[in-house]
Amino acid sequence: MKYDVVIVGGGAAGSVLASRLAENTNTSVLLLEAGPDYPDPAYLPDEIKFGHTRFAEAPDSEHNWALRGTITEEQGEIHVAQGKVIGGGSSINGQAMQRGFPEDFDAWSSLGNDEWSYSKVLAYFRKSEQDLDIRDDYHGTDGPMPIRRRQSGPWPDIQKAFHAACLQAGFGATEDTNGPNPSGVGVSPSNNLNGLRMSAAMTYLNPVRHRLNLTVRGSVSVRKILIKDSKAVGVEAESGGEVFNVEADRVVLSAGAIKSHHLLMLSGIGPDDQLQQFGIPIVHDLPGVGQNLWNHLSAQISFKVKEGVTLAGDADAVHFSLHYTSQGSSEINDMVLRTNTVVEEREERVPGVRAKYLTGDVPPDQAARISCTLGLPDGSGYVRLASTDPGVQPSFNYCYLQHPNDIRRVREGVRMAVRLLESDAYKGVVDHRIEPTDDVLVDDDALDVWIRQTVGTARHVSGTCKMGPDSDPMAVVDQNCRVKGVQGLWVVDASVMPRVPRSGGAHATVLMIAERVVDWIASG
Repeated sequence: MKYDVVIVGGGAAGSVLASRLAENTNTSVLLLEAGPDYPDPAYLPDEIKFGHTRFAEAPDSEHNWALRGTITEEQGEIHVAQGKVIGGGSSINGQAMQRGFPEDFDAWSSLGNDEWSYSKVLAYFRKSEQDLDIRDDYHGTDGPMPIRRRQSGPWPDIQKAFHAACLQAGFGATEDTNGPNPSGVGVSPSNNLNGLRMSAAMTYLNPVRHRLNLTVRGSVSVRKILIKDSKAVGVEAESGGEVFNVEADRVVLSAGAIKSHHLLMLSGIGPDDQLQQFGIPIVHDLPGVGQNLWNHLSAQISFKVKEGVTLAGDADAVHFSLHYTSQGSSEINDMVLRTNTVVEEREERVPGVRAKYLTGDVPPDQAARISCTLGLPDGSGYVRLASTDPGVQPSFNYCYLQHPNDIRRVREGVRMAVRLLESDAYKGVVDHRIEPTDDVLVDDDALDVWIRQTVGTARHVSGTCKMGPDSDPMAVVDQNCRVKGVQGLWVVDASVMPRVPRSGGAHATVLMIAERVVDWIASG
């Protein structure tokens, strides 16, 4: 059968696209997902269903790709979890619904993407949202994705201390980190409802599975895009050991910033030197494919709490974030501080996840941390093809902290977090700081080494197929997300972001991107 649209990747973006495109009953849509599909929520595995665990991130989980990538030279390769399940990253993530900030999208626009200014994308954020707390012109109330600012439960002691310390340090409070003025300390928005992870598969895809023009197939790995006369005409896929072709008028890659790059390269779209190295026939030379790799990084300041201090509350307990501008920065709100437990409530320690625990001899249930996130890094990394075998992952390196402005800001952020920890607000909470130690803190060089050795990463992999005008030699897609030089082919996921959102979150922005591009794909 030939489809009007084939979407490769059933993650956050793919779920949105499939749902919206299938609203037109005259458009046949096929959604292919490499991981398992769970059409009946009753059979959804607990590690996907419940939002308090990170089991799905573990290297041995069937629900993530278990990639290996380099974050710093000091740490070498580490495990990188990317969702391999219907819903993608939204099915394994921490349920943060923090939008990018207005300045992020105006910056995208200034790079030659005028369809992505804040004034133009706001409507698509609103379209995606069912905000249960705020009703105003900045928030949606009838979209598929529920958003809450959990705070009705008792405030855990570490959250109370963090909030008070931020105010004592002179930072303001914000009622809405997704609004026009997100600076200061405020409640982190979430798509966790009563302990359940409300993934894009649950909210966008499941309600429309009954549509006769929508077909969803799990456990199908796409091997490459089929291209004829510089036009995408379908995909080559594999399932159950069988390789087959699927024809389509339009092909959309929504496989994420590592896999979308991978499929472009395997299909002959990318830097000609890499394609020639592996003997792949060149369909179109696009040197930007795989460049511009962004992801947020976080340094962790850990401390032992005093006896009787509450670390985590119930499912409705508050979580705060502080968005602030680093000293001397030309970009506002480029840094984020948060506090949380070392081991979240009811969660076992999972090896190989995103951040080191840094607890020393302190039992995990007596330790907490403040994380310092570089929201708007200046340095980016890269992804490179490693084999012509679709089953072999590409190699990638985030190149964290190689830019001098990045290490400077993280160093400053760590010391700020320590000052908060030493404030009066924490006197009844902190027994002692575990890491970094005093001798490391006072020495810039020693602190820089410690940061590089201990820094953690996020799931916000982005930028490898960046959007941009023809004047940008590194742009892979135009601002309508069409792949340059190939007709009928789009990339719609985090990989099209020119820069990662400074807010420290990416999920809400990915949903917005998909909502924004639907009409462009529908019109061909």
